Amino acid sequence: MNNIPASSAAASPLTPAATSSSTLCSEQDTWLKAATEAAKLAGRILQDWRGRFQVREKSRANLVTEADEASQRAIVEHLQAQFPDHGFLGEEALLTPDHQQLGSWIIDPLDGTSNYVHGFPYYCISIAFHRQGQLQVGVIFDPNRDECFTAIKGRGASLNGSPIQTSGESDLGKAMAMASLPIAPDPAHPMIQKFLKALPRLQTVQRSGSAALNLAYVASGRIDAFWSGSLHPWDVAAGALIVQEAGGTVTNLTGGPNDIFVPSLLAASSPQLSQELVTLLS
Repeated sequence: MNNIPASSAAASPLTPAATSSSTLCSEQDTWLKAATEAAKLAGRILQDWRGRFQVREKSRANLVTEADEASQRAIVEHLQAQFPDHGFLGEEALLTPDHQQLGSWIIDPLDGTSNYVHGFPYYCISIAFHRQGQLQVGVIFDPNRDECFTAIKGRGASLNGSPIQTSGESDLGKAMAMASLPIAPDPAHPMIQKFLKALPRLQTVQRSGSAALNLAYVASGRIDAFWSGSLHPWDVAAGALIVQEAGGTVTNLTGGPNDIFVPSLLAASSPQLSQELVTLLS
């Protein structure tokens, strides 16, 4: 009787669950590669447009430039060439329904337009892929620093290919936070009142003008928290996934589950800090 070493035995066939998981991983890799390529292409376009664009207002103090529109066109063309049946949702009047339930790309071609217009180098491109109610991949690219923040659902977050994680800060008094305020708000607006309430309690609270970069910075441990009550899906989709995959906590402002289609978001470096902020901002 021949003894066949275990290493020589025929491999067991993959179970359906393992095959499905392997297929999803392969799809996620494809989506992430395409989104990264599109974001970097858009970044080159934004940098090329600097100093030669025209500005107009979509509404009071809500700016748009030819650079926003050129960036969005390039992203959509790049992704549509590879995924012609996917849906698209973007800031600049972009809505292509996902009729076949294959997933949709959620795009902000220039997050931080006011910063861009004024030459303040804190803006980025944000791209996420959303399928069947779940964010699958997220990419945020900062063309000024050549920093690309990425995440794949269930597989972690990275900055230029190196793993990142949140700071883990749990002490409100030691935390640095960013807050997003509505465009041209009335001083009595609730989000202004929340901002003022937070100022004496945290180590520092600032407003930067780019929600996506704020979320990327929470994910990478550069800041400890970010909140907003006035954002759109394209502002937060990629960043919310990146924070979660970096070990952070993402909820709505009352501590409930986050829904990117509802303008209520709180991202924090730890569950403890998140709960303290929910109490403070309530």
